[in-house]
Amino acid sequence: MEAAQNLVGQINHLLWGAPLIALLLGTGIYLTLGLALMPIRRLGYGFRMLWQGRHSSEAGQISPFNALMTALSSTIGTGNIAGVATAIAIGGPGALFWMWCTALVGMSTKYAEAVLAVKFREVDERGQYVGGPMYYIKNGLSAKWKWLGTAFAIFGALAGFGLANTVQSNSVANVLNDTFSIPVELTAVVITILVAAVILGGIERIAQVAGKLVPFMAISYITAGLLVLATHLPQIPGAILLIVDSAFSGHAATGGFSGAAIALAIRQGVARGIFSNEAGLGSAPIAHAAAKTNDPVRQGVIAMLGTFIDTICVCTITGLAIVVTGVWSSGINGAPLTSMAFGLGIPGGEYLVSCGLAIFAFTTMLGWCVYGERCAEFLFGVKAILPFRILWITAIPLGAIAQLDLVWALADMLNALMAIPNLIALILLSPLVFRLTKEYFGRN
Repeated sequence: MEAAQNLVGQINHLLWGAPLIALLLGTGIYLTLGLALMPIRRLGYGFRMLWQGRHSSEAGQISPFNALMTALSSTIGTGNIAGVATAIAIGGPGALFWMWCTALVGMSTKYAEAVLAVKFREVDERGQYVGGPMYYIKNGLSAKWKWLGTAFAIFGALAGFGLANTVQSNSVANVLNDTFSIPVELTAVVITILVAAVILGGIERIAQVAGKLVPFMAISYITAGLLVLATHLPQIPGAILLIVDSAFSGHAATGGFSGAAIALAIRQGVARGIFSNEAGLGSAPIAHAAAKTNDPVRQGVIAMLGTFIDTICVCTITGLAIVVTGVWSSGINGAPLTSMAFGLGIPGGEYLVSCGLAIFAFTTMLGWCVYGERCAEFLFGVKAILPFRILWITAIPLGAIAQLDLVWALADMLNALMAIPNLIALILLSPLVFRLTKEYFGRN
């Protein structure tokens, strides 16, 4: 087991090194420039479309609003609580600045993914709309690229069992045990029943639950974070200056913090930012392909809000709370660091973080079930859907009680392998994205 973990760790070091980070950032920058900064300029328009998209009678399975909530259900998760804390604990406060940069160009990546997902989606034999990278590779590129779509589907179907199933159930079980002394076995049973009750109803039920739970949990967490910041108002200007300065100068060792160079701040900020908002991984467009819409661009401007909400809003709240309270240099890492910051800011803040982490992880299991299911359907047809759901449900209690160091590493590896085919497709199909965008805003 140790040898396997070392091997996967070496592969991850290679996959998540400078080349992939450069490819992710480079693709985002290229799309942002090709779109003439449209995602940033049209941010307000995107929110108007989101509000109007609460109801739709156009072709598709779920409302445009619920499509975004389904996508957010998988991105707003442990990355927003534990991931941000880890980035700052290892890379210093400057890592948060690089997370912001990743999000700003990632909005263009997420926009392009959704545009292509709706443009090249299909209707399966059940009459449901299906799409995502595997479909826009298959239908948007020539036949010689079909293998790339198959590769994405294989990696996507497997990645969910690590990233969003066993790892998430394990996180919920451990945080509830540590905070409230709830037995791990009890959590395993309850969360398995809850997830099964939702996912067996298909994407419509998942979207309905996400449409109610995601806004509630996001607003609650942001409100709690703002209360923490309100108790440390005088420290906020200094914290922002520290974040920006550390981004370009690194940060020397202080307290329990071992110090970090600029390169480490960039690597942590970019890697954790992508892990949190998933821009470029190709996961979110699978949800957006099911939206009730007749226009790819309109869904694209809604989709790009996912990156903004996840990173610019939620991750910023976490990061600022950690910096203004001064706990970033304590030597503590992960979710306990965020809990410490919230606990110092408001009474019972650590309990709010624990509950938030549990709810975030639960919705991540729902959203990623959709992604894995669609990948399995692409590979084996609709007959694979029910077996996939059963496997998904079965894996939840196993993950809750297991030691998952190797699974974490495998999930990171599969995420990288998902991103590569998707980014290649985005670059090859970018002229179409640019043309559709220009035509749409020429009319609107």
